[in-house]
Amino acid sequence: MSSRSKYITAQELAESLSLSVDTVWRYTREKRIPFVEIGSRQYRYCKEDVLGALQQKSNSYLAREQETPYNTRKMTYEDYAQLPEEPGFRYEVIDGVLIRDPSPSIEHQRISRRLQRILEDYFAKTDPEGEIFDAPLDVTLSKYTVVQPDLLYLPGSRPAISTPIAILPELVVEILSPSTGRKDRVTKLNRYQASQVPHYWIVDPDSGIIEAYELREGNYVSLVRACEGDFTHPSFPGLSFDMQGVFSLPQGRTI
Repeated sequence: MSSRSKYITAQELAESLSLSVDTVWRYTREKRIPFVEIGSRQYRYCKEDVLGALQQKSNSYLAREQETPYNTRKMTYEDYAQLPEEPGFRYEVIDGVLIRDPSPSIEHQRISRRLQRILEDYFAKTDPEGEIFDAPLDVTLSKYTVVQPDLLYLPGSRPAISTPIAILPELVVEILSPSTGRKDRVTKLNRYQASQVPHYWIVDPDSGIIEAYELREGNYVSLVRACEGDFTHPSFPGLSFDMQGVFSLPQGRTI
């Protein structure tokens, strides 16, 4: 590959050529454009070399977006599994539509880690064979839906056997980020409800609130909405933790 231009990501290449990222990924899989593989499913491109390759094939570098299979049919897990990794981003597929979000923030990860410890300690006593998993881990809810919950609990009666996980979680926890608020509150809530996930928690770092939904007669009901004091849940006897401890900054740090 030429050294006259810097290497760029698939997202940068797509933006510079007015293409979709899906098109760049498809051309990469089909080896229709030159690229450098810098790691497992991690690629970089030289824009000039890509243009040259496309011009040789079609006398024009303008790719036809309608050729992209993901614009004409739903994406499956098999399609999703072939996507190149893009550092700094997470991918999910909901109802056949690819969703691309920035990687979580440090504060997001702190809250996730604290909640994971709380849940691991609780279920170690109430369900020793159960397991808590954190993202990134693919969970297939259907042929056209692959999600990566921030946290999930699989009871000992429904153990994980292989990846992607095809076992229905008992509890899913999503921690809001600026780019995922609507997805977590609407799109994912509806998908988890349709898949009959018994418990769904939404954690809002900005407001310091945890909303706990429980499946009742096929629909989610808001069972707990805690913003201060202790979080307790009637369906998980003995589960109680201090909300401030979940959301507080490390000692000596300020926003």
